Amino acid sequence: MAAPGELGGLGSLGAAGALSVAEALSLPAESYGNDPNVEMIWAMKAYQHAEVYFNLISSVDPRLLKLTQLDDGIYTAFRAEFPDLRIDVIDAEELKSPAAKEKWRPFCMQFENQVEDFNYGTLLRLDSSKEYTEENTIFCECIESRAPSHSL
Repeated sequence: MAAPGELGGLGSLGAAGALSVAEALSLPAESYGNDPNVEMIWAMKAYQHAEVYFNLISSVDPRLLKLTQLDDGIYTAFRAEFPDLRIDVIDAEELKSPAAKEKWRPFCMQFENQVEDFNYGTLLRLDSSKEYTEENTIFCECIESRAPSHSL
């Protein structure tokens, strides 16, 4: 992982800036279109999430780590819907292709009222044996990254 603050981070915004960012991120996605500033804020937030998550899985056996009370149920639902999906090395097309998105969307939506931040953007390592790098990372919904992580 990069050194803290290397990407600027939300901490460099100050209290007023952080509140402004929090307010902006709470608005519906339809409010923005493809605003590059919003995309940068989401990327910064996803980076921070990935950094915390990586520190957690680096210090605790991921099989013992529970991020929510629903982890076992999320994994069971994931395996029922995606029984053959490899999780050690993920093919980005299995998350990003139009056919994959058609399958992932209903899976993600079933956790809408159960898992906080279920659809927040987060970074996912394509190869779980490697660190977060530009080549080994894709952007996905939080629940997509949590579903397979229970078994790693």
